Parts: sequence; C-alpha cells; structure tokens
Amino acid sequence: MKNIIVFSIFKKIIVFLILISISSCGNNESQKKEKFQYKRTKTEQSKKSKSDPSSLKKEIAIIINSDDFSMKFDKKEIIAFSGQKITLTLNHTGKLDKLVMGHNFVLLKKGVNTNEFGIKASSEKENEYIPDGGNQVIAHTKLIGGGETDTITFDAPEKGTYEFICSFPGHYMSMKGKLIIK
Repeated sequence: MKNIIVFSIFKKIIVFLILISISSCGNNESQKKEKFQYKRTKTEQSKKSKSDPSSLKKEIAIIINSDDFSMKFDKKEIIAFSGQKITLTLNHTGKLDKLVMGHNFVLLKKGVNTNEFGIKASSEKENEYIPDGGNQVIAHTKLIGGGETDTITFDAPEKGTYEFICSFPGHYMSMKGKLIIK
C-alpha cells in the first residue's frame, strides 16, 4: 500500500513537471523579437534584367563538381543567355586516377543522341573519350582525375536546351544535365 502511495505521488510530480515545461514553450513576445525575420522584395533591377538583354552580364562563370563515387555532376541544370561567354570549371573532388575514374564535361550539339554518343565515346580512349573528332560537341573539358580541375571558355549557343554529359565509359547514363539557353 505504501508503494502505491509513493508511486502515485511520483506520477503527479512527473505530470506537473511536464506541464510546466510545456507551458514555458508558449508564445512569448520577447522570443519573437529576438528571432531573425526577413522580407523578400523584388527590385527594379531584377525586373529589368529579365526583360532588357542589355542589362545581362556578358560573361558568366560556372563551377561543376564531380567525385569518385556519386557518378553525378553537382548541377543538373545550367541557365545562360545566347551570346554570353561561359567560363566553366570542372572540379574532380575525388582521389582516383583519371584512368580509373576520369570525368569530363561534354556539351553536345542539339539533336545528338546521348546514348549513341556515349557508346561511341567509350571506344575513344586515345581522344579522351570524344568521338568523331568532336564534330557533335560544342565544348568540352579535358579528362581529369581526382584532385584535378579544368576550365574552358566558350560562347553560349543559340536559344534552346542542350545536353551535357561525362563521356568516360558508362558515365553518360548518370552524369548528365541540361544547359538551357534563353
């Protein structure tokens, strides 16, 4: 009987402590004042840049990262404007040699079938996996291994959507994305 009374008192104390802790989490005006608040606003410059081509940057810089194991670029979509000069840097953040886990960035011309290109590319080791002398390619980096970087600069093509891939054997299936030119 004594144990039941002690347990009952203990249970009431626990419930009381829980209620106090819950009530202290209520809406407190001083907490609201201390929290960070922001408001999104549109500026005239952002409206102008969408409608006025003269306000666009003439050059843009893009950085794409790849590694040893994810078999993906960290960007699946890049947006640029026709005529812009694009400077693209490909970083291989892994550690494996390019003979084992090489990566490149290959921007294909419109209408090029990525599967057919990828299959052809796999037999072009001596050309860093760029088939047909590159006549289906707008721009490409060199093949790089872990810890290496390559930067290329090219003019954005005409409006449209273009595919980019890594042409190292088998990589084109998952290491791909789209360059959207507006």
